[in-house]
Amino acid sequence: MKLDKIEVDFKNGLVNYEVNSEKYSATVNSNEGFNAIASAMLRTGWDNKYVYSFTWLGRPIIQLPDDMIRIQEVIYKVKPDVIVETGVAHGGSLIYYASILKAMGKGRVIGIDIEIRPHNRVAIEEHRMFDAITLIEGDSAAEQTIEQVKAQIKESEKVVVFLDARHTKEHVLKELEAYSELVSPDSYIVAMDGIMRDLEGAPRADDDWSWNNPCEAALEFTEKNSNFKLEEPGIPFNEGNISDRVLTYWPSAYIRRVI
Repeated sequence: MKLDKIEVDFKNGLVNYEVNSEKYSATVNSNEGFNAIASAMLRTGWDNKYVYSFTWLGRPIIQLPDDMIRIQEVIYKVKPDVIVETGVAHGGSLIYYASILKAMGKGRVIGIDIEIRPHNRVAIEEHRMFDAITLIEGDSAAEQTIEQVKAQIKESEKVVVFLDARHTKEHVLKELEAYSELVSPDSYIVAMDGIMRDLEGAPRADDDWSWNNPCEAALEFTEKNSNFKLEEPGIPFNEGNISDRVLTYWPSAYIRRVI
């Protein structure tokens, strides 16, 4: 949801907001009210670089905690032998995935980046989780890089793929077409950071983000590939009032292989 305006009246329990110049009202304790407030949180969080304030086992992770808790639900459900992630940055997410796999007693992580900066490589390689991590430096959409990844995976292994490298529609489409071949039936390939589509006018946002984003790539890919479906994973536990997972940087991200 891309808000124009929002007003929260906690005293009377109301949320008044505008989307595309249309006015809406909801109660604070409703799913709709939560969605509106969550959308405001995402925008102010982006403006203030909120995701740059978290680490995992000592490494910066640069992700929303909500997204990381949800992705571990997927990992635990699928129980992969291999997690492939494009985009390494400081290595926090690789460490996170490796720690979950170690707790589960199986699996390893392959991290790919066009540039792994020397200080980040040293920190990752010296980390206690590194024995479950393989680093590959190269363009994640380049044929040579993709072949290196494929060489690390056995045909019988169960694989999930997380795309967090360059977030243009063209690049993500190339990654989806290449790495989807590795994804096991009933597993996922996740096109991260589609929040870009709702950030028009925000700091650090480009003018073309309304269409040039991972959401558009995911939609086009699934329209052309009947073996894959845009599908949010089920919620394994919920005793609250919220049925929509909207507090996320990854809208329209989860692509499940159905066949």
